Amino acid sequence: MSDLDIVALVLQEHQAIRRTFSSLESIQGTDALAKEWQELADRLEVHASAEESMLYPKLLRVGDDDHADTDDAIRDHNDIRDTAHAVADHEVGTDAWWDAVRACQESNEHHLDEEERDVLPELKEKTDQAALDELGVQWLAFHEEHESAKGLSGEDKDPEAYIEQNT
Repeated sequence: MSDLDIVALVLQEHQAIRRTFSSLESIQGTDALAKEWQELADRLEVHASAEESMLYPKLLRVGDDDHADTDDAIRDHNDIRDTAHAVADHEVGTDAWWDAVRACQESNEHHLDEEERDVLPELKEKTDQAALDELGVQWLAFHEEHESAKGLSGEDKDPEAYIEQNT
C-alpha cells in the first residue's frame, strides 16, 4: 500500500479522530477543552466533506451497485454533523456538553466501523493502485485547502440528491 493510497490516508485519519476523542477527557480547563473540541469538530467536517468529494463518488463508479453504502454514509455524515453542532448548545465541560460529545463520538464510531468493514475494502478491491494514489493526492490537497473547515458549509446533504449528482 502506497503512502498516497486514499484508503491508507482515510484509515490513518480514522485513527487520529479516535485518539482525539479519547484524549478529550484528559484535557484540563474549559478554554483548552473548547479549543480541542473545535479542532476535532472541524476535522470531522473536513473528513466527511473530503469523503463526499472524492471517496464516495469513486465508490459509486466502481461498486455500490444498489447505492446502499453511499446512502448510509451520507446519512451517517449528517448524523455526525448534527451531533457535532449540538455540542455548541451546552456549556463546555458540563455533563450535558459531555453527553453531546459522547453522542457525536458514538455516531462517528458507528460510521467509521461500517466504512472500515464495508466501503474501504470494496474500494480497495475494485480500484487500481494508480487511481487510489491519485485520489490520495486529491485527499491531501482537499485537507490543505480546507484546513480548519475553511470554506465548508457544515450543512447536511440529501442522500438521494447526492447519489443522483454523483452517478
